[in-house]
Order: sequence, then C-alpha cells, then structure tokens
Amino acid sequence: MPSAASSDFPARRKVGHAGTMDPLARGLLPICVGQATRLMDYLIAGSKQYRMDIRLGAVTNTYDAEGEVVEIGKVCGITRDRLEQAIEPFVGVIQQIPPMYSAIKVQGQRLYKLARAGKEIEREARTVEIHQIQILEFAPPLLTLLVDCGRGVYMRSLAHDLGQVLGCGGYVTDLERLRCGGFDTEDAVTLEQLELEAESGPDGWTEHLQPVDAVLRKLRTLAAGPSAKRHLLNGQSVSLAQQPVDAEYLESFRAYDEEGRFLALVLYDRAASSWKPIKVFHLDSPSPYAPSTPNAEAA
Repeated sequence: MPSAASSDFPARRKVGHAGTMDPLARGLLPICVGQATRLMDYLIAGSKQYRMDIRLGAVTNTYDAEGEVVEIGKVCGITRDRLEQAIEPFVGVIQQIPPMYSAIKVQGQRLYKLARAGKEIEREARTVEIHQIQILEFAPPLLTLLVDCGRGVYMRSLAHDLGQVLGCGGYVTDLERLRCGGFDTEDAVTLEQLELEAESGPDGWTEHLQPVDAVLRKLRTLAAGPSAKRHLLNGQSVSLAQQPVDAEYLESFRAYDEEGRFLALVLYDRAASSWKPIKVFHLDSPSPYAPSTPNAEAA
C-alpha cells in the first residue's frame, strides 16, 4: 500500500501507518488513508514475515549493526543441527524482553532515550508469538532466517537471544519485512514511484490504493438488503433472513449492500440472530471483494 508523501497529498485526509520499523529495517509498511485508518488495528494485529541477516560471534548494545560491539564470542563448533535445536524453543508463544533501544515507554519515557543517556533499566518480558522460523542460509558467522510471527515481536531481541542460547552472541545486520497484515511486497509501491505518479497529476497516487475492505478479506461475508443497509449505516443491529448454521458466536463478518459496496464490519450474535455493526463505512464505489454469492442475507 502506498505511503504518499508528495505536496499534492490532501492535507485534510486522515493518514496512519500500521506500526513502526527499526531504523535498520526496510520493506513493507502499510499506510491507511481516509476511512481505512479505522482498520489499522487489524493490520497491526495481523501476521508478519521478515527476512533477517544475523552475524554470530558478537553482541552490540542496540542488538543490530548500528550499535557498538560490547562483547565478542566464538562461533566455532556451531553446526546446523545445534542451530536448529537452539531455534526450536523460540517457535510458539514465548516471553520476550524488548531491547533497550526501542520506542516502548516505561514510566512515561521512551526506552531508547534512556539508552542514549547511558541508562539501562529492567524491562518486563512480553508475551509474543512466533509461528515459524526457517534457516535460509548458514555460513558461520553469517546466518539468514525467514521468520513468520504475530504482533509485537522484536527481531533484534530474537537475534540477540538466539546468540545467547548459542553462547556466542549475535546481532542483526539486515532486516526486511516481506509481509504485514495480509499484504506482501508484491502489493507495495516505493516512495520514488509515488513521487513520479504525483508529477502526472494531483490524484496519480490514488491508483495504488487498495479497497478499504482488503484488510478484512479473510473474513466471511453477507449481503444486506435496503432496509438492513439503512440500519447498519445508522449503527443499528439487523436480524437475519437466513441464519448461517456454522457461524460462531461473535464471529466477525463483512457486510455489503446489493451493489457490492462495503458497509460495515459486523459481529454475529447467535442468541439474538442478529448482526451488530462495530465499524461502519460510507463508501461510494463497489468493492472487488464483495460476495458474488453471499453466505447470508440480512433482512
């Protein structure tokens, strides 16, 4: 998704980005524009994928190549089998301590500001989830990993902690985010491309925008008739003409009108046989993600 930064970008339009990245990192950063900013939480909470280069045999104060080396270790004797065994405990729901050089606030102060002032404080471990770690290349002291994870995982902490388990230390030398919240690098556009589009006209950048409901496209759908549409757009729950027997209690669905316009993100209340809108949208154009054959039709 684009991160339009030209002077032609509408000044009054809301814009937000789905999470921050380390200074060393590059890659995908979804940008939400207009009504899509209301779905940023779904992007941030979505799965992410990183390609990470690690140099084993040293520790830096920032856990990456931008910091100062504070410890040297020996890499000899680390085999691929030993590396795989060391990686295994990091897959799943784990406790991770964030690095001092991070934007987390402790007692109202950013950790990186304290670190730059020469202070190091105790940080509480946070519960995070890593779905999968693949070894792409291993030629000691260099290691490349492909990491699939959930929200809030610090790749620098993963590299550091892995180095500690191996007994040699390790830090990140390159980090690229390949996927975030259902989008990957194939969906992306560079700032340079956006600048070229801006030169062709004030709305040139808009051709790179994804539909608002693209963020939710993994959710199931239902179609709303005219009466249900009016109620949903007014924030009112609607009943069902046909109840989906396999819908879970409080399952989220996407609701569309008969022309395919995305109306709302709704929750299913099985006990009341109704749909409660939790986020309502007023869009002019039909969506390519609208259902061709709806699961259910709101009455």
